[in-house]
Amino acid sequence: MSAVAGGRRRGSARRVLADNGALAGLLVLVVALSVLAPAFLGARNLLNVGVQAAVVAVLAFGSTFVIVSGGIDLSVGSVAALSAVVGAWSSAGAGLPGPVALLLGLLTGVVAGLVNGALVAWGRLPAFIATLAVLSVARGLTLVVSRGSPLATPDVVSSLGADLAPYLPAPLLVMLVFYGLTGFVLTRTYPGRAMYAIGGNEEAARLSGIDVRRQKLVVYALSGLFAAVAGMLLAGRLSSAGPQAAVGYELDAIAAVVIGGASLSGGVGRATGTLVGALVLAVLRNGLNQLQVSPFWQQVAIGAVIALAVLLDTLRRRTR
Repeated sequence: MSAVAGGRRRGSARRVLADNGALAGLLVLVVALSVLAPAFLGARNLLNVGVQAAVVAVLAFGSTFVIVSGGIDLSVGSVAALSAVVGAWSSAGAGLPGPVALLLGLLTGVVAGLVNGALVAWGRLPAFIATLAVLSVARGLTLVVSRGSPLATPDVVSSLGADLAPYLPAPLLVMLVFYGLTGFVLTRTYPGRAMYAIGGNEEAARLSGIDVRRQKLVVYALSGLFAAVAGMLLAGRLSSAGPQAAVGYELDAIAAVVIGGASLSGGVGRATGTLVGALVLAVLRNGLNQLQVSPFWQQVAIGAVIALAVLLDTLRRRTR
């Protein structure tokens, strides 16, 4: 009996570690950096970490929907930049009121997501190819609209990068709001349950009565909307929308989702895990800056973390 109980305890410990490995890694990282760089635990620096994580986290929340449903979205960085540029141009170039310009920017992200969803669901293109094409188109349109130069953002967008109150940065609040929204969609709504079903077994989901094509359209539309919000956050922090903004952010978003425990094969993923994954990347970058590590070696360290996360995901799926 004791051997059986011991085996159960070991199995339970492995499950807890597998489900919360990213959180454990984040805590270890924070403790290590607090010893190596005492200024890391300062209140202002920790707020900076949250602000730095906000853009990638919101992008990653949108990517969580796609990855849970068994897809991939490589276009989110370019869509974020295009949405911000459209919003800025609508205000600075077309003279529209700031709130209207903001809505047009968000609508741009939704339209880009719908294009992705249509190409994947009705065009039957592999998600990798479809979103790679939209990545290129969106980045090109960003250059066309902005004419290659940064554009000033309206006040309503700039306020997204400001402090709402002492020790309450707006990007941090937006990140938490979209964290809650992501968790709600995934766990409390029909589209969320459909995402898990499609990612787990698309054919079985279709046979069970789920309109797979329509749900994929919803998934990519949500990803585009979240990308647009992330673009507005980034533009708000910089007080300008540039054509080269958010370059490479799609890789950080995917990395945050995977580090957080989602499976690239679909069917597995949580909002909390994605938030932790985004914080891991932000803490790692901030801590390495505190330690004055070369940016070149920072890229090496982040790449190693991503590779380790994917390896652990593979091992976890084999164990299951």
